[in-house]
Amino acid sequence: MFFLKKPGPERIREILAAQKQQQFSYEHVGASRTEAPKGYVVDHNRIQLGEGRAAFDRAKSAVKQWKMFDIPWIELFWPDTPIEEGATVAVAASHLGFWSLNAARIVYTIDERGLLERYGFAYGTLPDHAERGEERFTVEFHPDDETVWYDLYAFSWPHTLARLAFPYTRSLQKKFATDSKLAMQRAVRQA
Repeated sequence: MFFLKKPGPERIREILAAQKQQQFSYEHVGASRTEAPKGYVVDHNRIQLGEGRAAFDRAKSAVKQWKMFDIPWIELFWPDTPIEEGATVAVAASHLGFWSLNAARIVYTIDERGLLERYGFAYGTLPDHAERGEERFTVEFHPDDETVWYDLYAFSWPHTLARLAFPYTRSLQKKFATDSKLAMQRAVRQA
């Protein structure tokens, strides 16, 4: 959904309310748990956030606060949304002099302990999103070397309008991944 100016809070609430009743806009809901289905563009990005249990606790806190979206050209509605299955959010992005608003719903959450500890979630696109697919945001603690990582995994395919500008939409996806990794690094350092 595209706008000439940033939509106001009331308009965003209306859009999110309508999207809560919608089905996901893609067929393979939950597929980011294992691997992307054939035919989608896949992005996998990782960055080390630090070392030690305290860094992992800060990274988990950052995910709970949606800090991966603390990016100047993006605004999440609403950053106090709990990380739980079924929660719906909208991501507003400023680009080329206009705004896009993309709705997504949390498909599943992750809270794993063991040889590898992971915390996070995946959300899937809803009909009012420029793409179709799923994105997983996780932080990991590797007890063997005590490193903490941010892992961003997505599979997507653009809707018609986004497909017309496919090279540009791909560059936005890559920019988001880069900026999201930096946002998580800042959040863990500043916590």
